[in-house]
Amino acid sequence: MKKVTVVTTEDILIKLCNSVTKVFNAATTRSVQYSAMVQKIHKTCLRPDIGCFVLFDGGFSGLVVINFSAASAMEIYRDYMLHMGIPENELASQHTQDDVSNVMGELMNQIVGDFTSTVGKELQTSITQNQPKMLTINKQVQLSVDTNLDRPQARRVTFTTSNNNIFYLELAMDKTEFIQLHDFEAPEDIDPDELINQARETTSHKPVAKEQKELPDQDLFDELGI
Repeated sequence: MKKVTVVTTEDILIKLCNSVTKVFNAATTRSVQYSAMVQKIHKTCLRPDIGCFVLFDGGFSGLVVINFSAASAMEIYRDYMLHMGIPENELASQHTQDDVSNVMGELMNQIVGDFTSTVGKELQTSITQNQPKMLTINKQVQLSVDTNLDRPQARRVTFTTSNNNIFYLELAMDKTEFIQLHDFEAPEDIDPDELINQARETTSHKPVAKEQKELPDQDLFDELGI
């Protein structure tokens, strides 16, 4: 008898963690890794120094929270901006500056976008996200974020940057399982840069037709004395 494949909350969490490392590694060209151990928690919270959260809904509902320390946020921000070619003297110097929040919010948006795309391909369902919200939080303030979940499950994962700075990912979602009924092939990822390069190669190898000009009849030239 064929073994039934079941996807649980932990499997979905792994997909989210892989999206985090994929986006941060590509954006900064440096290594970000997550712990092999996951922590069960009762609720998700925004914590100092920078908290970011995104709600998603659709095939299943949930909430993603990433809490950055000032050091981890500044490291990721600086590596990303330097990789983009921004001069170091133009970078923000404090994690409380708007530029840092804007960059971290954009990276968070890419993370959840990659996660929703993965869910669509591998779990054959669809979820939508809202715009990420970034908050710079004083150490004496803790803000809890609640979402409407019937049977909530919450998990917390520790991430480490290449400079050993720590940040935390928290996921709250409905308790759910995806059971595979039959085999299917997930569509391959489409790389826009690769498509552009293929189009350029096709154009460069395409023979260019020489412009053909119709020559007037020579007899007509003779009659006109040309």
